[in-house]
Amino acid sequence: MTRSAFRVLAAAVLLIACSVGFGGVTAVAASPVWVDPSAEQVSAAVTAAHSTEAIGYARSNFRRPGHPDPGAITVGTTGTPVFTLDPAFVRGENTGPAAVLAYVAVVAHAQDGSAATIQVTPESPGRPDTKWRVDTVLSGDDEHQLTSQLSAGAVLLNEPQINGWYALGKDGVRLLRASMPQSPVGALVPLDAYQRQVRDRYADKQPQFQNPRDGESGLAQPRPTSPPAAQAEHGTSGLVPWIAGGSVLLLLGAAYLVRRLRARRHAPR
Repeated sequence: MTRSAFRVLAAAVLLIACSVGFGGVTAVAASPVWVDPSAEQVSAAVTAAHSTEAIGYARSNFRRPGHPDPGAITVGTTGTPVFTLDPAFVRGENTGPAAVLAYVAVVAHAQDGSAATIQVTPESPGRPDTKWRVDTVLSGDDEHQLTSQLSAGAVLLNEPQINGWYALGKDGVRLLRASMPQSPVGALVPLDAYQRQVRDRYADKQPQFQNPRDGESGLAQPRPTSPPAAQAEHGTSGLVPWIAGGSVLLLLGAAYLVRRLRARRHAPR
């Protein structure tokens, strides 16, 4: 075989390999289990917790019957991101994250040391330039206390239907506390097993998100999700027949060129 013929075959094989590698085999990258808010976003949420309106909400929370006037209110300078289940994850889909950001918790204190948590929610979840609003302040600093139980790399996840709080990691969830525990406290539940659990419990009834501390049923507000798995599979597997056909054509073309080159080499002069 001449060098020219060898180059033709090599080029054809390389092209086929690239076609199969990039079009017919490579799958869509797996989605992250959750997406952390940026430091700038958390900072913006904390800033919103210092607004006059937010402090007014905190004052109303502290000023309950039988409680003295809260006096000066001190708002913390750090925020705790709190996540909740993504509805698509509950439905059993694997096209998006397992959890989405519900709010950033910022602790406020009254003069007597009483604590309350200002919940700062994103107006446009998922947008890096989202604005933040405060419409809820709850007594206590549960989120802040639970954060101290998180292992490195984990985030705080709430399952509001059972008032459950989890440490969510890349490998699964560990229950920290719940009003109606569905698994032993501290035991690791792999993510796929946890998905089956919540799918069985809630997939057929996904009401709107309620406050994670009120003990009522609720999930995060529905949001646009990634294409269904069937569509994603069609987008890759549908290319296979075209790639196979193209590969055959390339090989036939390469064989034809090789024959032409050999014929030219041995033709009578």
